[in-house]
Amino acid sequence: MKMNFAALAAAAMMAAAPAMADLVVPNLSYRTGPYAPGGVPYADGFQDYFTLLNERDGGIGGEIVQVPECETAYNTEKGVECYEATKGNNALAFNPLSTGITYQLIPKVTSDGSTLYTPGYGRTSASNGKVFSNVFNYPANYWTAASVAINYLLAENGGDLKGKKIALVYHNSSYGKEPIRTLEELSKKHGFELVQLPVEHPGQEQKSQWLQIRREKPDNVIMYGWGVMNAVAIQEAANIRYPMDQFIGIWWSGADHDVLPAGDGADGYKSLAMHGTGMDYPVYADMKKYVSDAGKGAGAGDQVGGVLYSRGMYAAMIIAEALRTAQEIAGTSQVTPAQVRDGFENLEITEERMEELGLPDFGQAFKATCEDHGGPGKARIQQWDATAKTWTLISGWIEPDMDVIQPLILEDSEAYAAENNIEHRCN
Repeated sequence: MKMNFAALAAAAMMAAAPAMADLVVPNLSYRTGPYAPGGVPYADGFQDYFTLLNERDGGIGGEIVQVPECETAYNTEKGVECYEATKGNNALAFNPLSTGITYQLIPKVTSDGSTLYTPGYGRTSASNGKVFSNVFNYPANYWTAASVAINYLLAENGGDLKGKKIALVYHNSSYGKEPIRTLEELSKKHGFELVQLPVEHPGQEQKSQWLQIRREKPDNVIMYGWGVMNAVAIQEAANIRYPMDQFIGIWWSGADHDVLPAGDGADGYKSLAMHGTGMDYPVYADMKKYVSDAGKGAGAGDQVGGVLYSRGMYAAMIIAEALRTAQEIAGTSQVTPAQVRDGFENLEITEERMEELGLPDFGQAFKATCEDHGGPGKARIQQWDATAKTWTLISGWIEPDMDVIQPLILEDSEAYAAENNIEHRCN
């Protein structure tokens, strides 16, 4: 019988894993394919943070963390295969870094009693814990991101966007389509015109979209891109001399490899930021000592401190803190998937805790509840300096418009509950 690639990879990783490990957190990664430039640094940051905890602290609560890696190639079918191949052996939480895979795994983790953690991606309405018991997407999501971008533009335009034209350039997938409804509602509220410009996978051909932008001259462009699409879009924008300071990407369109190919043409480009970036955090001294210098890094080391490496590390940190919370609640270090789900639902990340972790002012504080699996949804704006080749934060934390977002979350989650005969929790 022929065994599929994902199952082979997972089986190899599980066989190589130390038998002593009691805490298992699979790394559903993609180091191959057109989206590898984003997948590789994220996977490295994710893996390295757990390595740090193992090497420096002896794991979490005295238990070594096993992180079997399975290659999905950003392919939904392979992602599901990786989930099925790794969910045994007491796997505690999954973070697939793919909206398509997330949608397929939501009913599976719910049925299996595991946890799906999708920070800043996935199904936005899963933030409603009354319906989605085993999915968590704090601290922010696609819809709050769209609202933050609009609130930033409102502030930049004296609180008035009436008569403005805003273009949405988006990956024509479940991911890229996520903000459309939110932006449509916000356009009604604030009186701006929304122009929608889909880009087909993988995003290398965008001539027609940017010719339309050149003709229509939108006041601002918002981008929901991923992989090569980002770099191509930024280069095309530079080619038509679109003002870069009027071009804002979501946090998945704001990494170094997105802007570097355009050289000086990318100067001034902006993106949302759901966390800090760079090496100016105490945790990196420990990362260097216990991981990089010890030769235990997941990658070549050239991505450490970058935006997506930091995001993978952030996701691992949140999962680690949920595991720690689960141990405290259950009164045992050897927690089960069900107990870890409870850890996610009772997780609180304070500014003080972030400082203790060596990540002061790195991410926003939040507290999960039975009802709220989504967090506050805030974000900052960062801007690219092509001369210094660095991102600079140019705003504080910006609040989303929950008066618009919350009804959309309720509408979508209630429809899902009705379709799947799900009874409300948290009563």
